[in-house]
Amino acid sequence: MMKKFLIALGGFALWGAVALAHAQAALTAPIAAPVAEPQAGFVKSVRGNVQLLSSAGTPRVAAAGDALTAVDRIVTGPDSSAAVVLRDDTTLVVGPSSRLDLKEFHFNATTHEGGVLVSLLRGSMRMITGLIGKTNPDAIRVETQTATIGIRGTDFIVQADGQP
Repeated sequence: MMKKFLIALGGFALWGAVALAHAQAALTAPIAAPVAEPQAGFVKSVRGNVQLLSSAGTPRVAAAGDALTAVDRIVTGPDSSAAVVLRDDTTLVVGPSSRLDLKEFHFNATTHEGGVLVSLLRGSMRMITGLIGKTNPDAIRVETQTATIGIRGTDFIVQADGQP
């Protein structure tokens, strides 16, 4: 009888120790930080009425120094423009009455590998390619409603009228 009591008591103590170890592990485990969208670049300058739209569609007035994520849209009003510099030193100058989607941007600063995909929905854009264009020109692409362009140069202008 005493032997069964001691076995049951030992089992209960073992179960309690395991439960306590799990509770302490849960308390000391690092809390995962929310995953932020990676910054693709920043707004260098703004003239007139320029807005940035996030991937969720939330508009905000653009100002010099604002961060740009890899999936933002830039919208300029009449007589307005914006200059954006991406992390690989690619410069985008968005002209008046334009809509430009930065659809994809990824860049490894160590290897200089990455890719850029922009979609000019209407208006005009000047692009001066940075490190991605120098190391892998095929990784730079510009879309319009009627064409997708592979870039071989380093400084060019694209204009789209917004009509299919």
